[in-house]
Amino acid sequence: MQQIHTKSVDRLFEALGTLKTKDEFYAFFEDICTITELKDIAQRLDTAFLLNEGMNYQTISKTVGISTATIGRVSKCLNYGSGGYKLVIDRLNNSEAQDEA
Repeated sequence: MQQIHTKSVDRLFEALGTLKTKDEFYAFFEDICTITELKDIAQRLDTAFLLNEGMNYQTISKTVGISTATIGRVSKCLNYGSGGYKLVIDRLNNSEAQDEA
């Protein structure tokens, strides 16, 4: 498995930490990713949210337009990974709940 903890990846994460607005994120990601790469990442996050809500693979595949193999990978990361998906899902869900209050 490739080593992910490198100076280059650290720089990328530091760069993300400097972005302050949604427009800045759009500008950066439009430059650094292809449209397909960005959409793929967004689909994986959508998939993680749906898996977290208990939706089955077939329904997710039809809803998101993603393969069941990719859904399986997201599920594995969601359940046994580093906790990144769960952290983001919890924070976004908490943020949405606060916005509704």
